[in-house]
Amino acid sequence: MAATKELSVEDKLRAIYDLQLIDSRIDEIRNVRGELPLEVEDLEDEVAGLKSRSEKLKSELDVIEDQIKAKKNAIDEHKESIKKYTKQQDSVRNNREFNSLTKEVEFQELEIQLAEKQIREMKASIEYKKQVVAQSSEKLEEKQAHLDHKKSELDAIMAETSKEETYLTEKSKEYQGLIEDRLLTAYNRIRSSVRNGLAVVSIERGASAGSFFTIPPQTQVEIASRKKIITDEHSGRILVDSALADEEKQKMEKLFAAL
Repeated sequence: MAATKELSVEDKLRAIYDLQLIDSRIDEIRNVRGELPLEVEDLEDEVAGLKSRSEKLKSELDVIEDQIKAKKNAIDEHKESIKKYTKQQDSVRNNREFNSLTKEVEFQELEIQLAEKQIREMKASIEYKKQVVAQSSEKLEEKQAHLDHKKSELDAIMAETSKEETYLTEKSKEYQGLIEDRLLTAYNRIRSSVRNGLAVVSIERGASAGSFFTIPPQTQVEIASRKKIITDEHSGRILVDSALADEEKQKMEKLFAAL
């Protein structure tokens, strides 16, 4: 930290403007990806949801199939009972026993009718669920294809930019180490509060870059003298003179070109 304190104001301005150029270059790289990482993440969640729903529907179909088998077995049992009660009617001793057996036969027949009705309803449910499964499978295929496409896009961009981003991120940390804590804190605060991430800007045509507010001539002279850190009273950005900015841009362009 002692070395940092020994830096002249001009050296501090060069270091923080270099840091801005590096961070802006990292911003550009990340902007190339745009919303792709979030799109991929959303698609992955959607595909997982569709797979889960499809599996749930298939599981429900299996349960209904088992229920139909159980109902068919119950029908067979009811039919056997009808045969048994009908046969018993041949050997009854009085009308009361005959009527009792008749009621048992009628009950079994009603149970068969109810089971057959439930089987029809379950078969209709199966047909409906099969349609839903088919639609879900089709949608899943579409989403999976879209996801694969977006992932390949992202992978291609990452392959092109990851090496450069990693290098520049390390360079950003290196330049941060040259800047005193108070100034670095101000830089980070300004960067996070402006949309384009520009915390340090140069003077262009009498105004800070990207601003319509002109800077008084006396202030411009002070900025060009590089004797103290001056901020724009309107935007709060740290200001550097155009000559220093051009020199640092040329230096950084060589650094970027070598990547």
